[in-house]
Amino acid sequence: MDTKIFEKDDVTIRFAGDSGDGMQLTGSQFTNTTALAGNDLSTLPDFPAEIRAPAGTVAGVSGFQIHFGSKQIYTPGDACDVLVVMNAAALKANLKTLKAGGIIIANVDGFGKRDLSLAKYGPEDDPLKDIQTSGYTLIQLDVTKLTRASLKESGLPPKDVDRCKNMFVLGIIYWLFSRDMDSTVSFIEKKFAKKPEIAAANIKALKDGYTYGNATQLFSERYAVQPAKIEPGTYRNITGNEATVLGVAAATKKSGLNTFFGSYPITPASDILHGLSKLKHYGIKTFQAEDEISAITSAIGASFGGNLALTSSSGAGIALKTEAISLAVILELPLVIINVQRAGPSTGMPTKTEQSDLLQAMYGRAGEAPLVVLAPQSPSDCFDMIYEACRITVEHMIPVFFLSDGYIANGAEPWRFPTTESLRSITKTFAKPREATEEPFLPYLRDDKLVRPWAIPGTPGLEHRVGGLEKQDKTGNISYDPDNHHHMTMVREGKKNVVAENIPLQQIDEGEESGKLLVVGWGSTFGSIKAAVRELASEGHSVSNTHLRYLNPFPKNFGSMLERFDKILVPEINNGQLIKVLRDQFPNINFDGYNRVRGVPFTVSELKDAISQKLND
Repeated sequence: MDTKIFEKDDVTIRFAGDSGDGMQLTGSQFTNTTALAGNDLSTLPDFPAEIRAPAGTVAGVSGFQIHFGSKQIYTPGDACDVLVVMNAAALKANLKTLKAGGIIIANVDGFGKRDLSLAKYGPEDDPLKDIQTSGYTLIQLDVTKLTRASLKESGLPPKDVDRCKNMFVLGIIYWLFSRDMDSTVSFIEKKFAKKPEIAAANIKALKDGYTYGNATQLFSERYAVQPAKIEPGTYRNITGNEATVLGVAAATKKSGLNTFFGSYPITPASDILHGLSKLKHYGIKTFQAEDEISAITSAIGASFGGNLALTSSSGAGIALKTEAISLAVILELPLVIINVQRAGPSTGMPTKTEQSDLLQAMYGRAGEAPLVVLAPQSPSDCFDMIYEACRITVEHMIPVFFLSDGYIANGAEPWRFPTTESLRSITKTFAKPREATEEPFLPYLRDDKLVRPWAIPGTPGLEHRVGGLEKQDKTGNISYDPDNHHHMTMVREGKKNVVAENIPLQQIDEGEESGKLLVVGWGSTFGSIKAAVRELASEGHSVSNTHLRYLNPFPKNFGSMLERFDKILVPEINNGQLIKVLRDQFPNINFDGYNRVRGVPFTVSELKDAISQKLND
């Protein structure tokens, strides 16, 4: 008798195992299949911080969480409905993420005495037995044995056979959630096109896993999640780093400029370099420099030569770029600095997320060196905000910081393709050649936006000085005059402030336009805040939220928005950085913070508790 299928509005699944167990691939394939099924979704890849952590240890556990549903999904989920663990360490590291009464699928081959010892269980511990008395539904499978039985005729060596375990498990999950396997089969065929025997083994393991679930009726019930009702259009599943790459490509084509990307690899920003390196045919040149300083100075040189120039790193690498960022500020050249933030300080926790570099972006330079700071709020929003960064840097001749983070960079969600017509134009203005009989060229003569001309070297009549020394107003000559230095400092600050005239007004994302409490967020806290505020508002509470994507300068109506609320709460995954800026710029408004620095995103439940407490104060 077939297992009965039940409809669910949303489901959260977490896959966990050793780095070599293929959990990231398993999760990404389930994600792609789920996106093709029309569900809304959000993912959270969880990489081990150690490159080669010992197999079987908690430090070496790799996880992938996906939250999908027939309704709008804003977060990767607070707690899992289903937890797949390939060994004892994966269980120990992730059991806390499973909701009460949830399902655990455990590979019993990963729970031998040695596995338990490596995971730091005691000699008398039996975690699987303990789980059976804890209210969870436990499905114990010897996935290794089942996979070997499936592929006994493949002719592959045991090591290659065992690498197919993740596909066997994925097949079971596809059966459990009534998913189609065709997209994964197609992926495997393309990935292993030059190794057909490997492709055939993975496909067989996948299909046999599905068949095993069906034949043995592993579960008393199966589940189906209907497509979500989303805005019509063409969609694809996309990560933050992938969206950043496509946004740069769009800005390249829309501006008519060639793009230069100078970078030094660093987690979690490296995928942007990898992605852009494949787009040479779009007029994009990539340069993998020998260090962070070479990366950014090469980009500044490319900008001086008339290119759309970008560089990327994470917090520790940004520190090394600091002097060159100041150079770009005083030269007043277009430059986008991408910072995919990670947990710090120093090298910190390279694979964990944190909103730790806002103050570094705002103030972390010698002297008064103002620039623009933008932050995407989700993986798909990286496309829009990196495009905005490119537009602003070109049109205002000012460096722009783009603050992504590890959660946004590696997380995924559906993204609706924009059209060329829907993108704002990017207007570049090069200084025109001059005849010898004309007045001398003034490289720091400004327009009504305080923008100086973009003078391309080699253009007749545009000879001028460049360098890091203070400029004389208009001429650009070296100046040590104290009044001129004060004037130029104020001009550079004013030039940054003028950008507020060329960005959208701030909007309320959820709730009323005025009321008792406004929750102000930025960056990757968007989904958790929005979901928490939506739930509380539906329960009758007077709470709203707004999310900042333009952080320096703020949208010009932001101050008046704050004044319409009795209380302001600012949740951040840092020790209170945006709140310091808000208190500085709006000293007559009282702000309270909610701060956690754990290397993971906020959960909706903890934000609901924090907001409720603030409402009740």
